[in-house]
Amino acid sequence: MDFTFSEDQLLFRDSVRDFLVNEVTPERIRGIWESDSGRDDGLWQQLAEMGLTGITVAEEHGGLGMNELDFVLLAQECGYVALPEPLVNTALVAVPVISQLGGEVAAQWLPQIAAGETRVAVGCRENGLAEDAAQSGLLLWAEPEALYLLTPEQFSARFNESVDPSRRLYAVDIADGVAPVASGEQAAALYRAVLDRGALGAAAQALGLAQRMIDISVQYTGERQQFGKVIGSFQAVKHHMANVAVRLEYAKAPVTRAAYALAHAEPAEVAVSHAKLVACEAANLAAKNSIQVHGAMGYTWEVDLHIFMKKAWAMAGTFGDTGFHKQRVAEFIFADSVALGAGTTFG
Repeated sequence: MDFTFSEDQLLFRDSVRDFLVNEVTPERIRGIWESDSGRDDGLWQQLAEMGLTGITVAEEHGGLGMNELDFVLLAQECGYVALPEPLVNTALVAVPVISQLGGEVAAQWLPQIAAGETRVAVGCRENGLAEDAAQSGLLLWAEPEALYLLTPEQFSARFNESVDPSRRLYAVDIADGVAPVASGEQAAALYRAVLDRGALGAAAQALGLAQRMIDISVQYTGERQQFGKVIGSFQAVKHHMANVAVRLEYAKAPVTRAAYALAHAEPAEVAVSHAKLVACEAANLAAKNSIQVHGAMGYTWEVDLHIFMKKAWAMAGTFGDTGFHKQRVAEFIFADSVALGAGTTFG
């Protein structure tokens, strides 16, 4: 099992990073927050022109035909800029699930998604809410017993506030008589796929968010002075950021491992839960320690730090919170230990 990224993957990541850092600035994010729709159609079109909306769409449907390992690096860059558009949910969740459905459903929707003509909102019972449901042309709603692909006239949406203003969350009520596109065992399998893929996307974004908070804090501590010295020279401040950097570094491999499992159709539940736990722990520590080194001003609207803190807090609770993913890991460990014990004899 080789987790080394190829030169082409790294070059593609670098080009996407340059675009995102230049285009998705904190000022632009604040403008999106304050807009009526909470979205930027121009930015979505830019993402489509780069091929990012179709990155995991098969070539036969107008996409780039890439997989989860290709995209996981880009998802981290989306986190690094706190991208407010639903690109990660589109590429990691919606497109693979619609591809699995295949047939007329895939033929109808995948070319539109790849071209950036149709936004897809994603929601599931574990979240209870769907992000961008009112701003999208298609809603993928997953339950353990049924999977729905809904057009705007097939559901109603009620807005819910989020700690992260970039996330436009809605409670969804499906209209009477709307039939699911999958049910029974197929729906249960796709529900697990939505949950795992969404959790991986949140984990990858958490890595990028943690790195951005480190960078913001290092820059700040290199400029802020007390007692005639920059505060970054104080050992206590160095320790705060070093602790985050170590936690972040150890979280990268589990996230890549989870992407590998999904890309190779391996059982991925435990790998995904492990990845989400360690990545979100790193991002939450980054938020905590970054506030510490900024002082009280770290909470204020004028300081960019809060943009990334809020998204990190939101990622920790989406597609399964800490308790949910710890339970999955614990159940796996218990089952594995029971299996090992069953093969042990004493005498």
